[in-house]
Amino acid sequence: MGLIEGKVAILTGSGRGIGSAAARMFAAEGALVVVSDLDPNPAEETAGAIRAAGGKAIVVAGDVTDPAFPVQLIKATLDAYGGIDIIVNNAGYTWDGVIQNMTDKQWYAMIDVHTTAPFRILREAAQFIREAAKKEQAANGRANARKVVNVTSVSGVYGNAGQVNYSTAKAGITGLTKTLAKEWGRYNVQVNCACFGFIETRLTAAKENAEKVQREGEEVQLGVPDQMRQMAPMMIPLGRPATPQEAAGGIFFLCSPWSNYVHGQTLHVTGGIFGGMTG
Repeated sequence: MGLIEGKVAILTGSGRGIGSAAARMFAAEGALVVVSDLDPNPAEETAGAIRAAGGKAIVVAGDVTDPAFPVQLIKATLDAYGGIDIIVNNAGYTWDGVIQNMTDKQWYAMIDVHTTAPFRILREAAQFIREAAKKEQAANGRANARKVVNVTSVSGVYGNAGQVNYSTAKAGITGLTKTLAKEWGRYNVQVNCACFGFIETRLTAAKENAEKVQREGEEVQLGVPDQMRQMAPMMIPLGRPATPQEAAGGIFFLCSPWSNYVHGQTLHVTGGIFGGMTG
């Protein structure tokens, strides 16, 4: 039996990087996984790898910033598995620029994906979670433990030059987390943040070689300047960036039984970073 055997886990942005690593880790520990990503192909790859390893996974592809998507995501989860135990809001990307060059489109794109989308998903899940908790409380005296993990960044804690939009959005999800912890504690839902520093993903690849994505009708260059990448080991007390698997371990802890009394907190998975760096 795995640590989260039979738990139903929704992970957004789980086609690649940290999300994919977390989805595979959850499945290996017995979870019934919902792989959600903007791009269906990597989502199917992650789900296929889970199934090939003997786990269970479905794919719900779509844009988390679409106001209609949360209904689709929650309905598909309940139709497939009949419940929800874990929600990990991980989907996101960066669209950098100094403030004088930043457009309204860039600003709102980051707010929409990192703050508004998690809000809408959690709002949509609220009816099921509240009703399930009340039934469990009536039957057993206490609701089953459920988990919400919202992914934030050291940029939202310390700020980061060129990321006023991203930093603001990531600070916002921390406020959402702490407020929801006060609202959902009565339902035995532990609501926390995983705060990442420099993790080796496509968002932190050298900008010169990094991927480009199409968002809001424009081409967005991912990655960070190579100079920042070279400085990273000097800023991280552990001396290196984390792997996606190491980052996923922080998410997993917050979704495991070991965190049943960890609530309203921000877990820094940063290698000891004390100042801002994109995550």
